[in-house]
Amino acid sequence: MKENVTSEKAPHPRRLPRGEKGFTHEKRRTFKQKGHPMPQGVERKGMLEAIKSAVQGITRGHGGPFGACLVRGRSVVAVDHNRVLQCSDATAHAEINVIRAACRKIRNFDLSGHALYTTTEPCPMCFAAIHWARIDRVIFGTRIADAARRGFNELAISSRMMKSKGCSAVRIKGGWMRRECEELFRAWDRLETKRVY
Repeated sequence: MKENVTSEKAPHPRRLPRGEKGFTHEKRRTFKQKGHPMPQGVERKGMLEAIKSAVQGITRGHGGPFGACLVRGRSVVAVDHNRVLQCSDATAHAEINVIRAACRKIRNFDLSGHALYTTTEPCPMCFAAIHWARIDRVIFGTRIADAARRGFNELAISSRMMKSKGCSAVRIKGGWMRRECEELFRAWDRLETKRVY
């Protein structure tokens, strides 16, 4: 089966997304050194890729309404969605699928310098994988509680709790593009053939 991985070349440095005029290479490097997030144009692109993949997963019946996208700099490294039902694999969450695809692609388990965008807050399993892969940042839309309300068998342990208890260096940004990510749950709610697991 063809691997569902999306990759693209980094845009020409002079072709900056809207709202990033004058955001030079030197400034981007300074942002990274100081631990600041990249501009919102890059963050929006990452989440939109995750949402797009989640929609594909919903319409094809692959699993729950969840998508993820791994980005390094301005380049999309991997995109995938939840495939629990398609693969009959309880661990086939969007974040896990993206991490596996990226590691195969670059032939390295170390994903330092990458940011992971996911439509819903990572479950404890996924956050642990993010930590082990040394991913710098995780940016999510809706929360674990939103999935639990739909009947998904979630553990009531947030990413921030995982970070705190585990002393993880992963940086977390929640609620990013929450409204757009909530639309995925609404589409799921309307789906007559959905299977909650």
